Amino acid sequence: MTSTMVFDQLINWIQQEAVAIAWTCFVFACYGGLTRRLFPKIDQSVDDGGFKNDSLKKAYLTVRWLSGIVFTAVLLVVWGVDISGMLLMSTSILAVTGVALFANWSVLSNITAYFVLLFHSAYRRGNFVRILDGDNYIEGYISDIGVFNTQFITEDRDIIIYPNNLLLGRPTQINPRNRFHSVGKIPKPDEKMDDLK
Repeated sequence: MTSTMVFDQLINWIQQEAVAIAWTCFVFACYGGLTRRLFPKIDQSVDDGGFKNDSLKKAYLTVRWLSGIVFTAVLLVVWGVDISGMLLMSTSILAVTGVALFANWSVLSNITAYFVLLFHSAYRRGNFVRILDGDNYIEGYISDIGVFNTQFITEDRDIIIYPNNLLLGRPTQINPRNRFHSVGKIPKPDEKMDDLK
């Protein structure tokens, strides 16, 4: 095979697949544009919150994985890969994953809550937070927000690890005026704080 034959075959292939090649270039441009716009926003949120670089790395990794999966699926469709056989399975997985990302009983919902907490201005490192759970409460300073849980440091220097999805699902007071004790029952209006200790 001579080099001119190889070159001619390459030109023929490019002409036949011109639409798919153009869509592929468009998909890669969209991927690059998305990451260039999204990563600075994640950077800004982590800097504003005073979180560690670990939070930034975890957020980058999660965004890269999710966007990579979506863009790979789009490329498969562009190049004509027959996914009709996998359609039922993929929609079932998508439905289960979609429910799992938001359901309180799911571990994956902690990842969704992680991104909500990361971008929420009230949940910044160093803020004093009181989480109310019925008659009980937990309070402390936000030390770190991880992918699955948030770490609090109480005024007694105890470390409390609290799941992200429960943190979003409970009423929360940010920087309350009066402080109770680290963990305990909410005092009734006629009780004094000294009686609880």
